[in-house]
Amino acid sequence: MAKSKHRLKSNTIPALVTVGPVATMLILLVAIPLIYVAVMSFCKTDQYYNIEFSFSLDNYSKLLSPDYLTIYGQSLLIAFVTTVLSLLIGYPFAYIIARAKSKRTKKILYMLIIIPFWTNSLIRIYGWRTFLGSSGWLNKLLISLGIISEPADFLYNTGTTILGMVYCLIPFMILPLYTAIEKLDGSLLEASSDLGAKPFRTFWEVVLPLTASGIFSGCIMVFIPCLGYFFVSNILGGGNSDVIGNLIERQFKSGNNWPLGAALSIVLIIITLLLVKGYQKLGGDMDSLGV
Repeated sequence: MAKSKHRLKSNTIPALVTVGPVATMLILLVAIPLIYVAVMSFCKTDQYYNIEFSFSLDNYSKLLSPDYLTIYGQSLLIAFVTTVLSLLIGYPFAYIIARAKSKRTKKILYMLIIIPFWTNSLIRIYGWRTFLGSSGWLNKLLISLGIISEPADFLYNTGTTILGMVYCLIPFMILPLYTAIEKLDGSLLEASSDLGAKPFRTFWEVVLPLTASGIFSGCIMVFIPCLGYFFVSNILGGGNSDVIGNLIERQFKSGNNWPLGAALSIVLIIITLLLVKGYQKLGGDMDSLGV
């Protein structure tokens, strides 16, 4: 009995030392803030915008207003288009990297994906605003070529918002695609070719199904952040193409209605969990999402 207690104690202490700091950080920095946001979403504000900790469902009922529903639909549309464009652009690029014969070429192409992470995305989006502005390089180039006679208005619309979203999020599409394509067995492609299949049929019936996990994980990793990237919509969309993140930001800042912002945050978290659960149901690998 004494030996079993000693053994249990000797196994428990190293485990607590190893897991304890991580568990403490998760509780303090993740669990408690989430619980606080969830509790706040059921609170009210008085006439001076002070939070009243009394149970109410008013915040969630306000989320069903027509104005908010319009932004939900617009947000989902922007996220969907961004995901599709990221997939169409990212898949060929990921395939080229994964199938590159030269290791040096593969490293250079891979670095082209990683380098943007070295610079803050906010700064890069401001760079796009400067480039697309009325006095930016694009307008100057078009005018010098005689294509347009006066500066064109490229900013503050849904198109530029989607452009910014794709630019920020496409690395999150390419990386899981690259991982899935690199694991592809080349002998299967050779067998398909030997059996007389044309390149398109080989891609559609062999390559695409075998890389479906990378496609699903890439789509999830682009779609979910796109719903909350409010700074892209603010800078390039000018408030004309809001996403759910813009609603949350306004309630916590200019609206000074933290309970309503908390309710919107909870809705966004629920959407995220549903998408991740759906991905898991389709047989996706949770490790590829970092979960």
